[in-house]
Amino acid sequence: MAKMTPLAKGLVTLIILGGTAAAAWHLGLKEIVQGKAASPASPAATPNTPATGSTTAATPAATPASTAKPASAAPAGGALGSAGNPLKVSLVSFHGYAPALLANGKSLKTQAGSLFAQAGVNVEFVIQDDIPTLSTIFESKAAHCAWRTSDFWAQEQPNLRNAGLDGRAIMAVDNTQGADAIISRNPAITRVEDLADHSIALLQFTPSDGMTIDALENSSLTARKKSSVRYVYINAEEGTAGVRAALEAGSVDAVALWDPDLSLALKNVPGAHVVYSTRTATNLIYDVIVCDNRVLSEPANEATLQAFVSGWMSGVDAAKKTPDEAVDALVRTEEFFSLLAKDQGRPFVKSLFENLVWTGLEDNARIFGLAGGTNHYDRVYRRFDGIYRKAGALANPNSPVIAPQDSIDLRYIRNLLAKSQAAQTAAAKPEFTFTEQERQQVAKQEPAVTKPVMVSFASGSAELTKRSQKIIDEEMVPFIENNGSAYFDISGNSDSTGAREANMRISRARAQAVVDYLVSQWEFDRARFAVTGNGPDKPLCNESAPQNENLSLEDCRAINRTTRAAVLRR
Repeated sequence: MAKMTPLAKGLVTLIILGGTAAAAWHLGLKEIVQGKAASPASPAATPNTPATGSTTAATPAATPASTAKPASAAPAGGALGSAGNPLKVSLVSFHGYAPALLANGKSLKTQAGSLFAQAGVNVEFVIQDDIPTLSTIFESKAAHCAWRTSDFWAQEQPNLRNAGLDGRAIMAVDNTQGADAIISRNPAITRVEDLADHSIALLQFTPSDGMTIDALENSSLTARKKSSVRYVYINAEEGTAGVRAALEAGSVDAVALWDPDLSLALKNVPGAHVVYSTRTATNLIYDVIVCDNRVLSEPANEATLQAFVSGWMSGVDAAKKTPDEAVDALVRTEEFFSLLAKDQGRPFVKSLFENLVWTGLEDNARIFGLAGGTNHYDRVYRRFDGIYRKAGALANPNSPVIAPQDSIDLRYIRNLLAKSQAAQTAAAKPEFTFTEQERQQVAKQEPAVTKPVMVSFASGSAELTKRSQKIIDEEMVPFIENNGSAYFDISGNSDSTGAREANMRISRARAQAVVDYLVSQWEFDRARFAVTGNGPDKPLCNESAPQNENLSLEDCRAINRTTRAAVLRR
């Protein structure tokens, strides 16, 4: 059986505390758990034990019968998706799934007249905040499908195959755009590079961990300085609240975490500020729904799964139009959000929606490259498979690499997209717009992170070679695509040899050549790019003391000659 990694993305890792999720306890709702506060403003769910499986999660009951009625009350059995045999989907307490709860009639079980009922499918959501492995979920038949972040799926699919099972992601349901971040209360830490010689607390093998690794690996820090960043891994049982507590106590210099603890830290910790987040790295973290291959391969289930995807997409539209109803759906169905709303207020819960995108049909088309653009899911899956293999997150490090196309089943999204010209048109448009005026404004602040790329040129030339174009394609383009909302300063740089005036001139010409290539060959908006020639003025390595970076003089000079892509945050 596959071994579960220490933690995957969830609102927090949960353990049962007297029938109430530990997440609420960690979030400062201890008094409510102990019964020292009034009842929540809206009807809270009642904890129940999951019907099947070995997991022990607080599973809220459906909305009270006085306010909602099941779509039907047929006896157990029947086709998948029928009243007697609902499609079961494992979720955690996370606001990214609010559209599905709204589509289900603000209930864990499909209610009469709900969007899922109208689509012709009965769905039962099973809240499993202890995050069992997919092999546990599928083997126990606790659910037919389950949430995963795309990066977590990249590390778990090999483990699932090792257990003799497999699955496919059938749709993306949310895209974090600000809900994951590196933050600090130290005013001297404003860029990723400032983490050198400092400590950062986080939960290992989570999307925030992957985001941090990705940011540091892409930064302009030398290998020695990257190794000086001190990772403080918080015990998984403490969850993101433990990460937040480390920042509050001042025991670390920075933390990487996600909502709601991210928003709570920024709200309550004096001086807390964002260093780098998915508001900039918009194409890095997605939540997907993964279904058991045995369910997907059965032709009789195709209509049920199509209705499920269609109903969820309708829920996205409804949640975007009526976010207050989405808040109500969370509060009514998940005890965690009932307690959070009681403690912080419903406006706080609603504010969390600003940090992610509920991904509708056009968003799915864009994420999976179905509208002719980049397949962001493919890139992210490959990237995090590499990150987690290197970090030792796989139960079997020798598990074969899985091609991204073998991790997805997009037939349901494709079917919907084929019937919607509006979604096709919307997906073909850029997600973000860029202007030179805005670029000039954002260029006044420090870059969030700067990636050096060894783009080679012939001596005295600013003409790109085939080799240098390949390097841009493989190293710079993915970095730009990850940071989907960002502007960039593309700078040419030289070492300290040669005449300064000549170095300044050629470094700018080379930066311009890189931008021209990005615009002409990759169709990036030219307004995204500032062009700078630094010459020898911004060295990454001190050529008079290269030994301080454990480098030879020539290696030190080579680093200084890099073309750099600096991320300019909106």
